[in-house]
Amino acid sequence: MTNALRNIAIIAHVDHGKTTMVDQLLRHSGAVRAHQQVAERVMDSGDLERERGITILAKCTSIEWQGTRINIVDTPGHADFGGEVERILSMVDGVLLLVDASEGPMPQTKFVTMKALARGLRPIVVVNKADKPDGRPFEVQDEVFDLFAALDANEEQLDFPTLFASAKEGWAVTDPAAPRDAGMTPLFQAIVDRVPAPTEKSDGPFRMLATTLEMDPYLGRVLTGRIHSGVAKQNMTVRALSRDGKLLQEGRLTKLLAFRGLQRVPVERAEAGDLIAVAGLDGATVADTLCAPEVSEPLPSQPIDPPTLAMTFSVNDAPLAGREGDKVTSRMIRDRLMREAEGNVAIEIKETEEKDAFQVAGRGELQLGVLIETMRREGYELSISRPRVLFKNENGQRLEPVEEVQVDVDEEFAGVVVEKLSQRRAEVQEMRPSGGGKQRLVFLAPSRGLIGYHGEFLTDTRGTGIMHRLFHGYAPYKGPLQGRRNGVLISNAGGAATAYALWNLEERGVIFISPGDQVYEGMVIGENARGNDLEVNPLKAKQLSNVRASGKDESIRLTPPRTFALEQALSYIEDDELVEVTPQSIRLRKRLLDPHERKKDQRRREAEAG
Repeated sequence: MTNALRNIAIIAHVDHGKTTMVDQLLRHSGAVRAHQQVAERVMDSGDLERERGITILAKCTSIEWQGTRINIVDTPGHADFGGEVERILSMVDGVLLLVDASEGPMPQTKFVTMKALARGLRPIVVVNKADKPDGRPFEVQDEVFDLFAALDANEEQLDFPTLFASAKEGWAVTDPAAPRDAGMTPLFQAIVDRVPAPTEKSDGPFRMLATTLEMDPYLGRVLTGRIHSGVAKQNMTVRALSRDGKLLQEGRLTKLLAFRGLQRVPVERAEAGDLIAVAGLDGATVADTLCAPEVSEPLPSQPIDPPTLAMTFSVNDAPLAGREGDKVTSRMIRDRLMREAEGNVAIEIKETEEKDAFQVAGRGELQLGVLIETMRREGYELSISRPRVLFKNENGQRLEPVEEVQVDVDEEFAGVVVEKLSQRRAEVQEMRPSGGGKQRLVFLAPSRGLIGYHGEFLTDTRGTGIMHRLFHGYAPYKGPLQGRRNGVLISNAGGAATAYALWNLEERGVIFISPGDQVYEGMVIGENARGNDLEVNPLKAKQLSNVRASGKDESIRLTPPRTFALEQALSYIEDDELVEVTPQSIRLRKRLLDPHERKKDQRRREAEAG
C-alpha cells in the first residue's frame, strides 16, 4: 500500500503560481473533470487568501495518477504563518519548489526551503512561467543551486531534477526546447521517481502526530496529521499525549477522513504513511500525539513558536458605533475570539482587567491583521489598540523578541535602510552585493522597532525593496525607541466635514478624510505638520455675505486624503489612540474622546514620569 503513496509539500513565494499549479495537477489527474465548475486557484479557499494572493492556512489535497496516490500539502509562504510551516513539513517525504522564471528564488522561498532542507527532504525544482518573454530559466536554475548550497544542502539534495513549466498553460517539460504536448505527465513522473515512498510500518501500534487543527460545525475538532505507525480504524479507542508525555484524554475516533481530490471523504481504515483527518477528541491540539492505549511515549514534535505581539480588542464605544456592524457586544466578540483560538494554535486570548476588552497575542502584525479583517467582514465592530511586543523576564533580566530581517534593495537605497533600521535599534549582521546592482542586508532587530516600518521601507526604496522577517529569539532589552515624530489633527466637533474647512486645514498638515465624511469629537482627521496634537474644526462652513464673491465653494480643490489600510492604521497610531474597525470603515481616534479627560490623563502621566 505505502509503495503506491507519495506525500509532498509544495513551496513557492507569493504569486509564483503555486496554487495555479495545483489546479492543473488536479485537472490533469482527473480529480477535477474537464467540464466541472471549480473556482480558479481552488486551494486558496478564503476570500482574504484570494485577495491578497497568499496562502494563510495549510491545506491538503490528493491526486491519483497511474495507480499512485499523491498527497499534496500547500504550505503558507509568509513567516507570520511560520507556525504552520514547520509542522507541515513533518507530514511529507519530499518538496516541490516552484520558482518564477524571471524573478528567481525570493526571500520567502528561502524561509520554507531552509526548513525543508534541514529536515533532509529532497527537492524537485519547477521553474514556472517559463513561457514569459522576460524569463531566464537556466539562470534561475543556477540561482536555486546557489541558494541550496548557501542553505547547507547535502549532495543528494543538490542533485535535484529541474522541470520547466507554465502552470497557466498546463505543461511541464525537462527541457524548455522540448515539445509541450505531454501536459503535466513529466512532473507526475518526477514526483513518483524522486519522492521516496513512506517507510512507516503498518504492523506496530497506531501513532499519529496532529499537525493542523480546525473546527467543524458538525464534527467538532478535526485534527489532521500523518500516521507514523499502525492502522487507524473508525471508532477505535485512542489516547492523546502532550509533547512531554502527559496523558491529555482517552477517546474514540468517531470519524476518519481521507483526502480524495478536493474532498475529505469518510473511510473505515487508514494505514501508516497516509495523511488523514480525525474527529472525536476535544482535548487534543496541534503537536500532540494520538496513539493506541498501549503507547506511552509521544512522537517528537516541533513546539509552537511563542506569540511575540499583542493587541487589545475592545468594544467600539465611539459615537458612530453600531451604524455599520451588527455584532457589537463584548459577548459576541469574546465568543468569536475563543472560536478562533481553538482552531488557530498560534494565537492566545486573555481577558483583561478592563471590562469589554481582550488581549490577543500572535506571531506578527499580518497574522493579527488577517484576524481583524476576517471579523470585520463577518459584521463585527471593534476598537483595536496599538500592537505591543511581549517581554519575558529571566533571572531578573528583561528580554524582548528579536527578529532576523533580510532586505534586498538597490545599492542606492542601502544607506537609508541601514540608517532607519539603526534608529530602530537594529544591528547589521551581513552586508553583501547580491548581483544586478542589488545589496543584501541582514539585521537583527527588536520586534517593537519593526512595528510600522514596512510602509516607510517601501517609500524609502521607491517600492523596489523586498523585506523578509523571521523570529530569531529573545535578547536583552535594547532601550527606548523614538515614537512617531508628528502630532495629529483632532476633530473638536461632530457632524459632516465640509470642503471649505478641510481646505483651510491643509496648511496644517496631511488630511485623512474627505468632504461629507461623518466625524466626531476626539476623532483623528489628519497629521499635524508639527510634533504636537492640535484640535481643529472640520465642520466650519464659509460665512455668507451679500457681496458677490468671484470664487464659489465648488471651485475649492483639495489634495486627495491619505487613506489607511488596516495594517498601516495599526502601525500608525500611538499608545493613546485606537483604530475603530467596522465592516465599511477604518477610523483613527483618541482613546479618550473628551479633550478635558485627555488633558487630565496627560498631566497624570507627566506626574508619574516626573
